[in-house]
Amino acid sequence: MSKRGGFPGGASFGGMNINKLMKEAKKMQEDMEKSQEELTGREFDATAGGGAITVKVSGAKEIKEIKIQKDVVDPEDIEMLEDLILTCVNEALKKVDIAQSASLGKYNIPGLM
Repeated sequence: MSKRGGFPGGASFGGMNINKLMKEAKKMQEDMEKSQEELTGREFDATAGGGAITVKVSGAKEIKEIKIQKDVVDPEDIEMLEDLILTCVNEALKKVDIAQSASLGKYNIPGLM
């Protein structure tokens, strides 16, 4: 008779060795950390107003650079300039989100993203 409460045949779970499962989980974690590190080191650009505004952000969603063409600066229409900057920043951040989903989505872990 087998012992109650134990796993038949040693340390296995659903036919999978616990040690093997732990090694796979550790490898997945290392791969995810590497992917996140690579993403953080990348830069993403976006433009608005036909190139009048350019924004560069890091993969960590930090704004690195904002460039504004002189001819778009109109003291009488600050709202348009604000809208262009806002649109450009949001587009750059969206590119980071898309890259993050593509990079980390392959791990398919519920609740991660």
